[in-house]
Parts: sequence; structure tokens; C-alpha cells
Amino acid sequence: MKFSEKVQKCSLSPMRKFHPYAVQAVQAGKKIYHLNIGQPDIETPQALFEAVRSFDQKVLEYAPSPGIPALIGAIRDYYARIGVALDDDDILITTGGSEALQIAASCILDDGDEIIIPEPFYPNYNTFIASAGASIRPIPTDPHEGYFYAARERVEACITPRTRAILVTNPGNPTGVVLTREQMEMLLDVAVEHGLFLICDEVYREFVYSGEPLASFMQLGRGEENLILIDSVSKRFSACGARIGCLISKNADFIAQALKYCQARLSVATLDQVAAAALYTVEPSYFDAVREEYKRRRDTVVEALKRIPGVVCECPHGAFYLMAKLPVDDADRFQQWLLEEFDDDGETVMFAPGASFYQTPGKGADEIRIAYVLNCRDSARAIDLLAKGIERYNAR
Repeated sequence: MKFSEKVQKCSLSPMRKFHPYAVQAVQAGKKIYHLNIGQPDIETPQALFEAVRSFDQKVLEYAPSPGIPALIGAIRDYYARIGVALDDDDILITTGGSEALQIAASCILDDGDEIIIPEPFYPNYNTFIASAGASIRPIPTDPHEGYFYAARERVEACITPRTRAILVTNPGNPTGVVLTREQMEMLLDVAVEHGLFLICDEVYREFVYSGEPLASFMQLGRGEENLILIDSVSKRFSACGARIGCLISKNADFIAQALKYCQARLSVATLDQVAAAALYTVEPSYFDAVREEYKRRRDTVVEALKRIPGVVCECPHGAFYLMAKLPVDDADRFQQWLLEEFDDDGETVMFAPGASFYQTPGKGADEIRIAYVLNCRDSARAIDLLAKGIERYNAR
């Protein structure tokens, strides 16, 4: 039996591929501190659960393919509060930000096309883009520069006749890089001047730690035909299991094409949409408290990493991830060893090895992504385990 070339270009998730080893470690009696997956432990606002409990329709019907009006209206109002005026027709509800990205890629990419993405990047981007028959042309970065990429010359050097779009995450996953207003304007200028789409994954918008106001490329007020926004309730409201995202664009032709995919999958889960609409009633104080908690966790992790000899790690400014360069030969082998052969008082740690966050062969082999989603005590213990693991691994 033959499998498609497209699916064979896709890879397993680096955040989950060590799951079988983790299961064996737990069965062997080890406790694992999980820094590998961006699953927050912050409590989901009660508004979501109350909306589900009060749902009283007699039949759980299909929702409209673009999304239920209550959720579209809630998202429109949210954007209005940050200075972005949207019409209902600019918004399509999706099954998480992942489906929004997959639909966007399917709408704008053909076989052999290219999309520019700074590396390291969220590995599932590769799956969405390979599924559309296209490939990623990476903007190289360096951990010693804090993974900086937003320079016009670096971006334009990647443009070829096959380039169709630029994709950025702001704030960044996995690096925590946050773009300045000037950098956002530059990226939009490049997209407009070269006739490219600019896909902006903004699902971590609330998580910026230097006091900046909430930022969106839509606030720039121009280049609207080129802009495609990806958003989600998953991280903003600690509601990853709700699987509600959205695709936003003022390009009516793009939305019309994307609607074909929305209609083909019929609808997003009705109850999840009802619950997500209620989340947008949460007071700003919720985000203030969550932001401060993540900032404490970030500081705990960064300070502990900087005490480990040979580790290179710049303090991230947003999201709840960071990339770190480790003094080990191979992060994949190191992770497997941590699960199979290492423990300290019956405990070990998991991270996401860095190579899968890169398109360029050979890059990221000694890097890892850490999701600082554990409380400060557990975060400190996890980095302590990492430090002890590095020392024992290199002393073998």
C-alpha cells in the first residue's frame, strides 16, 4: 500500500514523540516534570463551565459553518477593545488555531510554493504547509542573538519566485520573541511590496511581560488585503481542550475561499463555541493575574538556567516558552537518557528537543524548548533536575 508523499514529509510532534518512554518511566515509578508541552495549569475561567451547564437547547444542532453569531460577536468586540474594527464577515470560527492555520495554508499554497518562517518555529507549521504541497524557507537565527530575525535584509534574502507568504508568531513559540511596532510595520511593508500574504499567529497576545499594550498586526491600519490573523482561546483563557480558534482577514476573496473548507467540515462543535463565547466576558483582571504568574515562572526558569554552566538562554519577552542551548551532544539522546536511565530521588524531567523546531538540517541538535507552565516550585525543581541530568550525562 502506498502513502502520499505529502504525509511522508510530515513529522511526529517533538512535544509528544517521547510519550512511550515517559509511560515506561512512570510505570517504573518515576515522577516526571513536564516542560515539553504548552499545557497551562492555570484554572480555566468558570464562565466556560457555567455556559455549558446552562445550555438548554433540546437538540444539539450543527452550528453555522462560519461560526455561531454569539462567538463571532464576542471576538469582534474583543478586537474593538484593542482598536481593531472588524465586521462579522471578517471572522471564521475554526477548530482551534491549528485548523485556522491549515485552512490558510490550503487556500494560498500550491505544490512547489514556499512560505518564509523564522526558525526555530512551531513544528506543526511544517505539517500544515507540507500538507498543502509547499515548503518552508527559514529565516536563520542564532541563540546568542536571542533568536532575532526581524531585519528587512534577512527577510528579503529569503524571497524567491515561489514565495507566497510570510508566517510569524507574535509573541513567539518557541522562542518568546516579541516584535516591536517598527518590526511589525517592516514585515507588513515587505509583504505588501512583494505581493505576499502575511500570516500572523497571535494566539499568545496576552502574554507579554514588559508592560506593552496588546498588539496586533491589524492595528497597523493598512495592508489589509495581505493580512491573515490566527487566534485562539486555548492559551488566552487556559482552555486548550475547548478547541476553538478563528481565522481573521479583511481580504474578502480570501475569506470566501476559506469558507469552502469551513463548509466542507460542516461546523465547529456547537457547545465549545457557546462556552468560548462566555470566556470573552472575563474581566481584564484575570489576564493581569495570569500574566504576573507566568512572569514569575519565567524568571524562576531563566535564573535557574543561567546558573547551569554552558547553557545559553536569553530571557524571553512573551508567550510562555523559551529556547535554550545545552552543553550536550544531542538533545534527543539526552531526553531519552533522562527518561530511561536517570532519576534524582525518583524524579526526572521532560522538554522538547530543539532539532524538530528547525527546517535547516543539523540545526538545533543541542537546543531544547521549555514551556514554563509549571508553578514556581515545580519549575525550580525541573531545572534542578535538568542541571543534575546534564552533569551526570556528560560524566558517563
